Amino acid sequence: MIIKKAELVAVAVRADGYPPDDLPEVAFAGRSNVGKSSLLNLLTGRRQLAKVSGSPGKTRTINFYRINDALRIVDLPGYGYAKISKSVAEGFGDMVEAYLKGRKGLALVVLLADIRHRPSAQDVQLFEWLRHYELNALVVATKADKISRSAVAAQLGLIRETLGLSQAARVIPVSTLKRTGVEELLEEIASATGFAAR
Repeated sequence: MIIKKAELVAVAVRADGYPPDDLPEVAFAGRSNVGKSSLLNLLTGRRQLAKVSGSPGKTRTINFYRINDALRIVDLPGYGYAKISKSVAEGFGDMVEAYLKGRKGLALVVLLADIRHRPSAQDVQLFEWLRHYELNALVVATKADKISRSAVAAQLGLIRETLGLSQAARVIPVSTLKRTGVEELLEEIASATGFAAR
């Protein structure tokens, strides 16, 4: 899959701001500072498509990007950032849950986890929620360049164990710095959305 066109088409906090539910969508979720914006920019080949910030927790809306006029990538607000008030954080949760429960075109949810750390309680909660609602989910381990190659397998095993995945379950390590894992992720997106058949 090659992304030739990517454009922001909607920024929303409620369902009435979403674009029409007429294309397959792939949603990206994860903790603040997990590297979501950098990964979206690398996937789409657009350096400034998603705003990268030195201050975690900046994405406070649901951002919809139309890809190749055939599918949408959806950037969900990050969670777990300590400087955001509890009431605002709960609002983020309600916003994300409403999106995930309400979109018929949702083909895949990509859960991002920092490969250097055990998934947080919020990561586990979100993954269990996705499983409960039988949503198609893929775990991607970001910042793979931050650890040694020999440590990657052990950290992927820790992520699988914490999230209750089998050891055979696919977890894709990615590095935006070294541009690794991107092809594998694009293949999963293409498979989930039927893009390859278009």
